Amino acid sequence: MAVLLYAAASVQNANSSGGRAMPESSADRLRQLRELRAQAQLGGGQDKIDRIHAKGRLTARERVHLLLDEGSFLETGVFVTHREPSLADQLPVGDGMITGSGRIDGRQVYVFAQDFTVFGGSMSESNAQKVCRLMDQALENGCPVIGLNDSGGARIQEGVKSLAGYAEIFWRNTMASGVVPQISAIMGPCAGGAVYSPAITDFTLMVDKTSYMFVTGPNVIKMVTNEDVTSEELGGAATHTSRSGVAHLMAASDQDCLLMTRRLLGFLPQNNLEEPPRRAPADLPGRREERLDTLVPDDPRKPYDMREVIGLVVDDGDFLEIQPRYAANIICGFARLDGLPVGVVANQPKVQAGVLDIDASLKAARFIRTCDCFNVPLVTFEDVPGFLPGTDQEFGGIIKHGAKLLYAYCEATVPKLTVITRKAYGGAYDVMSSKHIRADWNVAWPAAELAVMGPEGAVNVLHRERLARSEDPDALRRELVEEYERRFANPYIAAGLGYLDDVIEPRDTRPLLIAALHTLRNKKQLLPPKKHGNIPL
Repeated sequence: MAVLLYAAASVQNANSSGGRAMPESSADRLRQLRELRAQAQLGGGQDKIDRIHAKGRLTARERVHLLLDEGSFLETGVFVTHREPSLADQLPVGDGMITGSGRIDGRQVYVFAQDFTVFGGSMSESNAQKVCRLMDQALENGCPVIGLNDSGGARIQEGVKSLAGYAEIFWRNTMASGVVPQISAIMGPCAGGAVYSPAITDFTLMVDKTSYMFVTGPNVIKMVTNEDVTSEELGGAATHTSRSGVAHLMAASDQDCLLMTRRLLGFLPQNNLEEPPRRAPADLPGRREERLDTLVPDDPRKPYDMREVIGLVVDDGDFLEIQPRYAANIICGFARLDGLPVGVVANQPKVQAGVLDIDASLKAARFIRTCDCFNVPLVTFEDVPGFLPGTDQEFGGIIKHGAKLLYAYCEATVPKLTVITRKAYGGAYDVMSSKHIRADWNVAWPAAELAVMGPEGAVNVLHRERLARSEDPDALRRELVEEYERRFANPYIAAGLGYLDDVIEPRDTRPLLIAALHTLRNKKQLLPPKKHGNIPL
């Protein structure tokens, strides 16, 4: 609107001077600049800002400034407006898309934020071009890209031009994948084709009760399938962090989401050619943790919380779990060892005995590949009874989905360290970063069992007829189980074959992991030349 008013004033000046425009004074130009900047700051107006605040949410500009280090934001494309003739009477400065660069903990990042107060944050041709220019700069400078999404979707008035804008962004998401970290924070609606940009990025965060994502909304679903579902049930943060696995982290508020984004970025490098940022640790690298000696129950059927193991091993117990609400039978997340960021993958005996299933395989495979993209070493804590049996799993494709986890570990060239805390049975032993798929340092705790299956199951298969003939089958079974453990299941058999580098006291896990990690810091592994592998999708 301000641009139109300025144009009208210029025409009026020209008419009053016999067709020749009167030159404006520097003071007039300065005043005009300040007015336009003030309009850009207000977006769609104070009344819309007040409505956003009334819902406990932040505006797009407030989000950007809270995300970045204070005073570091350098905005680009400030005065861009849309080019749609049907909306010529509405020309908001910036067109509802804030773009620019700034710093997080002193490190350069590029940020775009959709302003819901302007046309509902809808995507136009012009603001798509702003985002594309931003992403091009991020790639050229090797810096992360963070998108703060809050949009009603494509701008309907622009038709295919807005769709073209989305596709240009999708292409850049794909080209940037594995080159610079990409983080999407969903801080309002994200619907239709807009969801595919966050889906391609490395991490997606959502805000509980105020953000949602879906391809088709509740109204369309009601019309097509006659199902009644709310936006929150269909695509809210709780749904996508626990059921679909689309989102990685759920925040309680806008502020929490932005602080979580800052923390997450602290574990990642600027790009794929750099190492993750090391922080001087307060925790002693040589710390031995005696509680680990008694944390795992002697009875292999009794559960324990693998998070306790992780917390006792990593620096200061600081662990950022990724997708904690989804596929809880496997744990993925970031931590530090002697200040060095590592990606942790661990079976969780507390949930389904830590068994591998479809969801767990997908979750871990994606995390492993992300760590490998950005030079983050992998530490695996293993206690796995195998893959989950059942028709649901077989019909659902556990073979191809389990193969994704295997493929991810095999393909990863970062340092890979594995600690077997208790069970490592069957094909799951191979899959979980075993020496045979080129893990670099593999150790086990003394009570670990490495075998095709558990001793009791093996005895029942191998000695079924003998047990059936026995007068005291229980006593015979105990005897046979002990023999099986002695001959096949204990870690010294695998260590003797070179499949384990060591059998260690649990209390020594932290210092030994750190020592191994330092020896592997200069690891270079080249894969066979090829365009790309063919992961079993």
